[in-house]
Amino acid sequence: MNSLTKDSQKAAARVGLTSDTIVIHGGKPLRGRIEVRGAKNLVTKAMVASLLADTPSILKGVPEISDVHVVSGLLKAHGVEITTLEPGVLKLDPSNVVSAHFAEIDAHAGSSRIPILFCGPLLHQLGEAFIPDLGGCRIGDRPIDFHLNALRAFGATVDKKHEGIHLTAPQKLKGALIELPFPSVGATEQVLLTAVRAEGTTELKNAAIEPEIMDLIAILQKMGAIISVEPNRVIVIEGVETLRGYQHTAIFDRNEVASWAAAALATKGDITVGGARQQEMMTFLNVFRKVGGEFEVLEDGIRFWHPGTPLKPVMIETDVHPGFMTDWQQPLIVALTQAEGESVVHETVYENRFGFTEALNEMGADIVVHQSGLASITRRVPRRPLEQAAVIQGPTPLTGASVRVPDLRGGFSHLIAGLAATGTSTISNVGIISRGYELFIDKLETLGADFELV
Repeated sequence: MNSLTKDSQKAAARVGLTSDTIVIHGGKPLRGRIEVRGAKNLVTKAMVASLLADTPSILKGVPEISDVHVVSGLLKAHGVEITTLEPGVLKLDPSNVVSAHFAEIDAHAGSSRIPILFCGPLLHQLGEAFIPDLGGCRIGDRPIDFHLNALRAFGATVDKKHEGIHLTAPQKLKGALIELPFPSVGATEQVLLTAVRAEGTTELKNAAIEPEIMDLIAILQKMGAIISVEPNRVIVIEGVETLRGYQHTAIFDRNEVASWAAAALATKGDITVGGARQQEMMTFLNVFRKVGGEFEVLEDGIRFWHPGTPLKPVMIETDVHPGFMTDWQQPLIVALTQAEGESVVHETVYENRFGFTEALNEMGADIVVHQSGLASITRRVPRRPLEQAAVIQGPTPLTGASVRVPDLRGGFSHLIAGLAATGTSTISNVGIISRGYELFIDKLETLGADFELV
């Protein structure tokens, strides 16, 4: 059994999934209404932010996903008391924060990259922090150096050891002038979580400005932080001595909304996603309409459906906000296999995000991945190192196959493909999907999918 399967089974167990394999009988449109709660990319960071306070915090809209359980375990290992006040509402009390042994951190972290964001808060509270297993896939290819360089700029000492990285703050951390080489969401979060209690002023240039970042800033401001978001991706943070707990309802999960919208399009279905809001989804909605999908903005959500007319090919370039999110392209590519003509997706944010297309090709898709990307006179996003491009020819009928989930977003794309395909698909390693998709098995049942867990 390899580590990916172990991680998948652990993730499944955390949220009560009884099996790591699902058999889907495809070709049936998904119809109905499901609800989304708080974004994985905000909730887990908001939980970490509670470490910075001297009084308890209350976070609402918390989804039942395995990454929340991972962060809960890490916080508890550091002495944070966590109480579920009602479904989706957590109270986080940091009154007795302590150092955790690296074995505890390693045991709870699994393949999560969350431990690196504990560094700033723990350096303020305890004067030290630890990141496990730097050499393996825990951080993967994502730029950990962005994080470490930022922490060094605040005055932290970084000591690489066999079992991971040990960070210490010999003196109080001080504000710094930091410019990111790329507007990394994780590195921006790192700077925010560290700068709010550093001595003096921090100026962060080339910051990420995703809605989840803005929601984290709102949380920190509620706690007593002083943060100014200025033009041209500049964020200025004036450090304060202490912070108090917050009460906050998390922003909805944009990635989950886009995924269910793509599922409606690929299966020729009709799905209403409760909790979705138009403003944060505008870039996606434009592309969804260009492809030929229809949507209706409701007071309490967004309805997505396939109108029954042929889908149209598109050219997509992923980019940092307000561009088209990298996490949106994977589920949408499944729908693009049914568009009439050639679609091109330029992935400019992360490398190696097209591995999931191999399974789609086995199911009948015609997708060619260009490992070095493609130049085009119509490109708006500048070409970047390590970018790739996928060329999708359609429409191509999909047929059932045996598929193994490789990662979170690619895994949900495989689910969509199985639902859209003719015949039966067996999809294993689905526990990985529970990292970011709340109760997705229950939601599939609500939408009328024909499947069983085995």
